[in-house]
Amino acid sequence: MQEITSTNNAKIKILLQLQKKSSIRKKSNEFVIEGVRETIMAISSGYKIKSIFYYPELFSDENLFEIIKMIREYKVEIIKISKKVYQKIAYRNSTEGIIVVAYMKNHNISELKLRKNTLLLLAENIEKPGNIGAILRSVDGSGADGLILINPKTDLYNPNVIRSSIGTIFSNQVAVCNLDEARDFLQENQIKLFASTLQNSNLYFKEDYTGNTAIAVGAEDKGLSREIRKISQQAINIPMLGIADSLNVSVSAAILLYEAVKQRFSKA
Repeated sequence: MQEITSTNNAKIKILLQLQKKSSIRKKSNEFVIEGVRETIMAISSGYKIKSIFYYPELFSDENLFEIIKMIREYKVEIIKISKKVYQKIAYRNSTEGIIVVAYMKNHNISELKLRKNTLLLLAENIEKPGNIGAILRSVDGSGADGLILINPKTDLYNPNVIRSSIGTIFSNQVAVCNLDEARDFLQENQIKLFASTLQNSNLYFKEDYTGNTAIAVGAEDKGLSREIRKISQQAINIPMLGIADSLNVSVSAAILLYEAVKQRFSKA
């Protein structure tokens, strides 16, 4: 087992680059996970782990052994780190002494597995990592089949996406694609697209989401593009009864997904 006590170690420098730079993550096809829960969720969801960095005063050998048992079928680098190194690489104080480097998955839309009467969320041009993380939590909580990110403005494996998703980035099906790919996928699978927009729209609770359904939301500053509104079958809106003219995109996504859930429970 290796041990690192210096923050100038080459492995630590690479890990910090993976945390901070999307270009480095994309080039290496690697990213960083912090925390016991997130690590277990990633492994359980089929993510391959390259390296485990652990601080023994916070993460015991017993806990390490339990993690290693989950990944014993392939070789993983185990590295003990000092308090100084841990404080350098930890994003937050509650990560329980474990930080891992994992390999990314492919997120091709063609690989999405759909159930009967599928429910999908489309999110277009989302920029803030925290919003993507919060959306992933709503997709997970509602039992939707997956999230389709159309032309996202941030990296899916940004540490803030992982943190704000509380690990549901790993348990959800996520596709990243352009608008043409999304349109073709929806058409091929006969999925009705509802666009959340004010233009020529109906109140969201007056529509039927019990069949094959995809709901599209856009960034709150610009909303959905004209192109995605054009390929949708129905525009829907959430009424704004106060002085604000829009909700946070993650809040809108949650409202619309749970309306679909309510209708499906009522129909069952």
